[in-house]
Amino acid sequence: MINRVCVFCGSYIGNQPAYAEAARLLGLGLARRNWTLVYGGAKAGLMGIVADATITAGGSAIGVIPYALGDKELAHQGLTELRFVNTMHERKAMMEELSDAFIVLPGGFGTMDEFFEIVTWAQLGIHQKAIGLLSIQDYYRPLMQFIDHVVAEGFVKPHQREIILSSGDPEALLTMMETYTPPLLNKWVKRAER
Repeated sequence: MINRVCVFCGSYIGNQPAYAEAARLLGLGLARRNWTLVYGGAKAGLMGIVADATITAGGSAIGVIPYALGDKELAHQGLTELRFVNTMHERKAMMEELSDAFIVLPGGFGTMDEFFEIVTWAQLGIHQKAIGLLSIQDYYRPLMQFIDHVVAEGFVKPHQREIILSSGDPEALLTMMETYTPPLLNKWVKRAER
């Protein structure tokens, strides 16, 4: 069951107006489903747009931001909750722990880092949460082609490729996530009991 969705996305808005519109529609879709947004806590770029849309539509948003970034006045002050951490590693770990699913909008190096880490954790069996790429205007098509190449070259098993959901439409991706059943993977790592 999904109650909180972590959104990884850019701190810039990008060159295509469609990216900002997709972030806005995603925020509305989260609020409509009563799913809390968990994200990087910034007010800038697509991050700020998805948070503002979620909150404006009556939804909840939890931001997780390192002190170093928050101190530079990048932190969004209008969130339901804003949590500060010491490092980027702590940020990713807390966002994963707080979330039931993950959506990746267009973004840069930080977004790619977050995406690949969360997919790796799923591949290793650390979590079985849905991971979706919101591929606005085919933004992630080259990435998916590369991932298919990695599968073809034998570095990722075909059934592990099924970890990643993808759609160019925010509403369609949210619906896919509601019905997601994780593929059966060899569990190399088990999460420690807490």
